[in-house]
Amino acid sequence: MESLINKSIIIFDGECNLCNGVVGWLLKFAPEEIFQFIPFQSPQGQELLKKYNYPLERLETVILIDENGPYTHSDGFLKIVSKIPRWKLAAALLAFVPRMIRDSIYNLASRNRLKWFGQSKSCTINFR
Repeated sequence: MESLINKSIIIFDGECNLCNGVVGWLLKFAPEEIFQFIPFQSPQGQELLKKYNYPLERLETVILIDENGPYTHSDGFLKIVSKIPRWKLAAALLAFVPRMIRDSIYNLASRNRLKWFGQSKSCTINFR
């Protein structure tokens, strides 16, 4: 896992259609060398969750881990978007929205993501 340190690691729910859609979007728009995608259901995802003291049974937020440590909720999402050159400005502008407001919207979407977007038995990233 040490070889992944050169890339920012994104831990996501591999069975969530919204999460898989976002990963698909990132695979299309982010330069390949920026991110390593790891479903939380995978052995590697479980190991990282343990390492950073996150719950193992359910993921409530996307987690970005880079050289400065983990980022979650809207901060994690904005940090991810800010690493994509063509989206850097959008991330900078959204960062001006107070975190309390950003996290409220993020948490609403997170709580309802399976109801709104559904659940999948397959993941964008093959990990099994």
